[in-house]
Amino acid sequence: MFNFFLKGGPLMWPILLCSVIAFAIVLERLWYFNRRKINIEVLISEVKKLLREGKFEEAEKLCEELQNPVGNILAVCINAHRKNHPEKEKIISRAGSRELRKLEKNLRGLGIIAHISPLLGLLGTVTGMIKCFMKIQELGGKVDASVLAGGIWEALITTAAGLSVAIPAVIFYHYFEGKVDNFSHQMKDAVESLMDWLEIEKFSKEKVIKEDIEYGI
Repeated sequence: MFNFFLKGGPLMWPILLCSVIAFAIVLERLWYFNRRKINIEVLISEVKKLLREGKFEEAEKLCEELQNPVGNILAVCINAHRKNHPEKEKIISRAGSRELRKLEKNLRGLGIIAHISPLLGLLGTVTGMIKCFMKIQELGGKVDASVLAGGIWEALITTAAGLSVAIPAVIFYHYFEGKVDNFSHQMKDAVESLMDWLEIEKFSKEKVIKEDIEYGI
């Protein structure tokens, strides 16, 4: 197998390096996303229950302990609930951008590998074919067909290797992009749900206090 690898030429080494890096990124991202699976509806329900009881610190701590993008953004939302609306939006927006950057970590590298691997393979094939035809010229065109065929398939090894790296890299890149989009929508929905609920609760409490004052309670 190693001899087969060496026949592909020097460009097989950068292709091999790309495959190792891509494999490492895929494993790291799979581990990262799998650790962050939670039931969003249950989380929001528990958070609302704690907030209804006035346990804001406990609710914030519950969200932070999950180490989940949705939990982190909800913790920021709870922490900033007493601030005015424009300032609250800025804080939540910055936190959302920070969480998205964490989710997209290393995906750019995976995308680059997916693009350059077939190009490296093609370059290896082109340089191999150039050497093959240079050899034909040196021999004055008197080359056995089997020898010529052997030189060509050796040159094509790099293209096959490049595509073998690029195809799974593209698949996983788009898979992880889908995960990022899913988390993005979950964060947005969770924040909107909690913010709307907090506004309703705040309005209800203010209404009760106002009615108590009016009736002298």
